Amino acid sequence: MMNLILRPRRNRVSAAVRGLVCETELSPAHFILPLFVHEGKNHRVAIKSMPEQFRLSRDLIVKECREAAKLGISAVALFPALAEKLKDKTATESLNPNGLLQQTVKAIKDAVPEIAVITDVAMDPYSSDGHDGYVNENGEIENDRTVEILCGMSIAQAQAGADIVAPSDMMDGRIGAIRRALDENGFINTGILAYSAKYASAFYGPFRDALDSAPKSGDKKTYQMNPANSREAIREVQLDVAEGADMVMVKPALPYLDIIRAIREAVNVPVAAYNVSGEYAMIKAAAANGWLDEKKCMLEALLSIRRAGADVILTYFAKQAARELQR
Repeated sequence: MMNLILRPRRNRVSAAVRGLVCETELSPAHFILPLFVHEGKNHRVAIKSMPEQFRLSRDLIVKECREAAKLGISAVALFPALAEKLKDKTATESLNPNGLLQQTVKAIKDAVPEIAVITDVAMDPYSSDGHDGYVNENGEIENDRTVEILCGMSIAQAQAGADIVAPSDMMDGRIGAIRRALDENGFINTGILAYSAKYASAFYGPFRDALDSAPKSGDKKTYQMNPANSREAIREVQLDVAEGADMVMVKPALPYLDIIRAIREAVNVPVAAYNVSGEYAMIKAAAANGWLDEKKCMLEALLSIRRAGADVILTYFAKQAARELQR
């Protein structure tokens, strides 16, 4: 027998002991469920590139929220899929108090008040150009004009009852401007979840299918971050925190676990990570082909995001994972 004083395997000898020394917890309370909403009643449209995900009408969104709350999920994030006729260059429909998103927020808060509602602040669902910002006649994204539009959008969402607004546009200075706009209009308790380190990633493809929101021309590289950069992410996060962000986000999650860890160590506000549509679709596709165990890989992926330092995870696996964790 080897003469070993230190045997790390003693802490792995049984499920009971492994539970005692487990370093990272994963629970439904750590999940935010993204939901795609569109017009209609009792209407469900499958998203081909995202198995088991749907565009849902408002009444079905409310049902999803009831189910999510029963599973212990803390919040939902809403993304509207608008008819092309409602889109224009300045995202006018985003201000409509009777619009799809605002009416959906009200319906959820009336029916399921215990669940937090997070709303997306960006022009792309409402823009005829498909960009997160205002596109001028030269094809350039105008930062300051965009921020003005986003401030109005944030106020409209807060008026509808959103608990947290989530600017996903990556424009400079928008967090400070939105915080001032909310406060000046009496919404001092409306939180801001800033997409602070949002990368120009190839993993967003299925999401853009879900909302039909791909850019009509060009790409998003002048405002979303270069995947090669990490120090820049720290700078972006620190600026957003200084401007009043209550929480910050890294998007995507799995290819950017190092960024999540670096940001967790750099700031003291809660850190969110978005387990994006491409990450979801890859596990679903591999499992459908019999190449992976879907349940085990899903939970391992989510656990890795938590281990990296994320306090909360936006994930399309939220309900499925919550059920598994309750078994």
